Amino acid sequence: MKAVLFISFALLKKRKKQTMVTLLGVAISVSAFVVMSSIMFGFQKYFIQQVIDIEAHITIRPKEELAEDRLIRKFDNRSLIKVYGNRPKEKDRILGWKEIIRRLEQNPHILAVAPHLESKGVLKYGAKEKPVSIIGIEPSLEVRASVIERFLENKNLKALDTNRDSVIIGKVVARDLGLQEIYRKVVLSLPNGEIKMVKVVDFLNSGITNIDATRVYMPLKTLQALLGKVEEVNVLIVKIKDVNQAEAVAKALKKEIRYEVESWQRAYVNFLKLFKVQNLITYIIVLVIITVSAFGIFNIIMMTVMEKRKEIAILMAMGFTSKDITLIFLFTGLVTSILGGILGFLIAFGLLEYLSAIELDIEGLLRSKGFILDRSYTYYLLGFFLTLFFSLLASFYPAYRASKLDPVEIFKSL
Repeated sequence: MKAVLFISFALLKKRKKQTMVTLLGVAISVSAFVVMSSIMFGFQKYFIQQVIDIEAHITIRPKEELAEDRLIRKFDNRSLIKVYGNRPKEKDRILGWKEIIRRLEQNPHILAVAPHLESKGVLKYGAKEKPVSIIGIEPSLEVRASVIERFLENKNLKALDTNRDSVIIGKVVARDLGLQEIYRKVVLSLPNGEIKMVKVVDFLNSGITNIDATRVYMPLKTLQALLGKVEEVNVLIVKIKDVNQAEAVAKALKKEIRYEVESWQRAYVNFLKLFKVQNLITYIIVLVIITVSAFGIFNIIMMTVMEKRKEIAILMAMGFTSKDITLIFLFTGLVTSILGGILGFLIAFGLLEYLSAIELDIEGLLRSKGFILDRSYTYYLLGFFLTLFFSLLASFYPAYRASKLDPVEIFKSL
């Protein structure tokens, strides 16, 4: 075995330039896999975690039901009537919501439930206006069913209890209105024509642009009074023990509750599907890079076999078996992939350190001050073993060809 390893290293040293190029190809493939996985999964995990934290694990809403008695009916045989659709009944409330909460809190999978009253509105500050989504909440119940307080810049959630005319607005809402500090008064207009002067007591900064650009929280009773919906709510948010079981729990609740029950996975199904497509495209690109580096190993070993036919014949004449010859060239590919993988780790680590140090304002689906990275060591190991597998696969055929060379025919041709 020592002789086999010695000859493998000797072959690599003999072709230094080709070996270095191959090492660099393997290193690039490993580092590309690690860096792309870190960026891609860092973004996805951050988005999902923010959604789970700021939004409900499970949401209960009124169902949209068709009013059958409002359909146009055919009165006689001479009439020709075509119905294109039927407007749903407007039942924007949950009846008996307090009893539903008590029942849900007895479920072993559920940690907490909180009521919401949701409405559309417009905020006005000076000459600027902003359409918003208003959510009436009970702060004491909200902190149990969500982690909203984590995303408040000044942690003033309790101010909604002490001041009934206070609101918490999204950071992007504040930016668009020109609000730079709290305790400023803004004008809130509601769909029923009610106008209310309210005080901004905090900013919501979740990092999800769509939420921070529309969200406004205010005391539940204040919103109920303004909308003329005393003691009414139209949404219940549910927090469960295992967020990954939200869809299963939601299906079970549908059998018990006559309202619409939706898990966070179903609410954001389009984003989750988009992430799957993104993952597929990324891994196709990375596999292409790894395959190219594997072909580099294939070429260098194949060329070595063709150029060293005489040396291979001499080794066989000295007593080396076909297995020994195969191992010599397999070890050549193995050493190349291992050294290339180590170099790739160093390149990937350096690139991730550089990207993490870059400060820039990114605003799209998410808002951040730089790249969101997942620094898991799993990507290093997975990238290394993928490269190792493809490298050994590329080394196998040239090694097999070398082991099948006939030393007698080689000596005859000399």
